Amino acid sequence: MTCTLHVAWDDGLTGYDFGPQHPMSPVRLKLTMELAQAFGRLRQHGVSVQIPAAATDAELELVHHPAYIALVRLASDPAHRPSALTARVLADHGLGTEDDPVFAGMHEAAAMITGATLAAARAVWTSAAQHGASIAGGLHHAMHRSASGFCVYNDPAVAIAWLLREGAERVAYVDVDAHHGDGVQTAFWNDPRVLTISLHEDPATLFPGTGRPSETGGPRAEGSAVNVALPAGTRDAGWLRAFHAVVPPLLREFRPQILVSQHGCDTHWSDPLANLELTIDAQRAAHAALHALAHEVCDGRWLLTGGGGYQHVQVVPLSWAHLLAEAAGTPIDPESPTPGLWREYVDCVTSQPSPKRMTEDGWAEHYPFESGYDPAEPVDRAIMATRKAVFPLNGLTP
Repeated sequence: MTCTLHVAWDDGLTGYDFGPQHPMSPVRLKLTMELAQAFGRLRQHGVSVQIPAAATDAELELVHHPAYIALVRLASDPAHRPSALTARVLADHGLGTEDDPVFAGMHEAAAMITGATLAAARAVWTSAAQHGASIAGGLHHAMHRSASGFCVYNDPAVAIAWLLREGAERVAYVDVDAHHGDGVQTAFWNDPRVLTISLHEDPATLFPGTGRPSETGGPRAEGSAVNVALPAGTRDAGWLRAFHAVVPPLLREFRPQILVSQHGCDTHWSDPLANLELTIDAQRAAHAALHALAHEVCDGRWLLTGGGGYQHVQVVPLSWAHLLAEAAGTPIDPESPTPGLWREYVDCVTSQPSPKRMTEDGWAEHYPFESGYDPAEPVDRAIMATRKAVFPLNGLTP
């Protein structure tokens, strides 16, 4: 598969940093890019790595309220130490919390991430590249007037809103993070031009507590929101079974002009903030499936972002290096050892042992849902709940 790939990247994107004790360490981004570079995927023909510009206020306002943007900018200025009143106002907007502590330059860092996702979207929409990648992006929890879940600005939602403004009539968003893509769903709840699909851990056991199958879109867009709420402990085969039972039929019916995907890898069995049990191999299979679907349903127009993932050394760099290589059209052999120079780099910048292989020998296959529904299986019940809720609204049989 011949692909062209625009990668929006600059080391400045690691400035989105909530502090050394926060789970979302920017080192995961640097390790990812260094690993992809070590495999040669960022130097190959057809791949362009370009420095993005920060999103402007006008671009951020495609999703976020001007007063919220102004508040983020105020909180980002170390010269303005919050008074008790200001701290209360910040907390009302999700800022200054344990999840989203304020830091100097926060507005600029968050605007840069949004700008990276916009640059990747622009490259795809203008046909400068088939695929666009914003690994620092995927901050899917931020809302119109508030930060949430480590997310200050919602870069996937801003990119989708920009695509709509530029004339896109159908945009599909698929979110495979362990956490529900609530901010993106909310942004387009009443917009039938946007199909949002989120596969995530059941909201009964994980933040943000939303994403039930019954959430199917607003009165003007019924069936445009799709939620697959998977039980804690779901492993590779069950997760892939759910993905293939829901995502391909809906994308084929919707026929988007561009596919936007969020690839949070906190679905991994070792992730400290979620309870799914996937391996890197199943995550790699999901990357490949979304790539193939982009070529099948929308002529290869694919905007891909990062997202969650809190095993900074053992998981995130491997999963996202596989993602970038997949998007570049030259997947990394999962049996490959990690490059020695990269392992030396890991040793220099972290105190953790570096992974030696690009696979965990996980289960990258699935049993098709069409082979038979088993009501005794929790994953099958989750699949059927989603299909019953949204398939008829999209002209499909559950």
